[in-house]
Order: sequence, then structure tokens, then C-alpha cells
Amino acid sequence: MTVFLISVVVTATSLLIISKLPTGVEVDNPFIALIAGAIIGAFNGLWGLFPVWLRAIPTILSLGLIPLIGSIIVFGLTAFLVEGFRLRWGIGSAILGAIALAIVNSILFFILRQTNLVVI
Repeated sequence: MTVFLISVVVTATSLLIISKLPTGVEVDNPFIALIAGAIIGAFNGLWGLFPVWLRAIPTILSLGLIPLIGSIIVFGLTAFLVEGFRLRWGIGSAILGAIALAIVNSILFFILRQTNLVVI
């Protein structure tokens, strides 16, 4: 449960950072970012329920395109579900936002791991 909460906070922070970049992603306030982070975390958690070998086969065969499409769909679905979290340019914002979210999340988790605040 702690790992999920840390993931939600990091994702919410990432969404707030992304909303300041020219990606077309708009977040009204930090509370909305927390709700969106929780929804994105829950969808990613569902993807994590599949065995690693079952996730790896489509990833390898599609050269990473299937997980990217999944992230774009999750990003767009979250924008649809959460009022106050918008994609200004539609699918283009979903693509840019999903890629930016992956990069910013990776950087933030790397920083947290290097400072020994998280051991995920």
C-alpha cells in the first residue's frame, strides 16, 4: 500500500510538472493531480498483474509500441474520467503527455532511489 501511495504522489508531481510544459496537458490544481495520479497508478497496477513473460512478448514483438499505446489510452481515459484534467490537443496531448509522464516519472523515481527514500 505504501508503494502505491508513493507512486500516486510521484505521478501527481509528474503531472503537475508536465502541465507546465508545452504538451497540451492541463491540470487545475494539485488535488486533481492526485486523483489523476491514483487513476493512472490503478490502471498501471492492473497491467502489472499480468505475468512478466506475458507482458514481455507483445513488448518485444511490437518494439515497445503496445505498452506505449496502452499508456496513451490510460492517459486519455484518465483525462476523460477526471474533471479538471484536460488534454488541450486531444490525441496529440495524450501522446506527448504519456511520453513525458514516463520520462518525468523515471527521473523522479531515480532521484528518490539515489537518496534512499524509496526502494521500489
